[in-house]
Amino acid sequence: MSMHKCRVVTGTILEALVVATTGACFLCATGAAQAGPCTAQIAQVKQEISKAQAASSPGGAGTPSAQQSIGAQLHHQPTVQSIQRAEDTAAAQAAEALDRASVADKRGDAQACESALHDAKELYGLQ
Repeated sequence: MSMHKCRVVTGTILEALVVATTGACFLCATGAAQAGPCTAQIAQVKQEISKAQAASSPGGAGTPSAQQSIGAQLHHQPTVQSIQRAEDTAAAQAAEALDRASVADKRGDAQACESALHDAKELYGLQ
């Protein structure tokens, strides 16, 4: 029961983070003259994330996840704390990937931007 509550809180925090990040992106992307090489792709990925989150419950589609760790393969039951740590780590990695994409876009580095967007899409399961 407490694990379900943990996921709801995590989903709520993550949703707030994505909404804030998406809003900031749209504000920054309004100046077409200042648009970088992948501004449109960043907005599209963020929109895909928002749609996936709206269509599923917290902890489902649209929630970042990372690869399964070696420890998770040792046939031990996960604890609420280990699940929370994994969710927090995945959320931080996903936010960092989106930030890297925005920074690369502002620098005009299309290759770095596309690489960061690929990482973000992989973490959100959008590949």
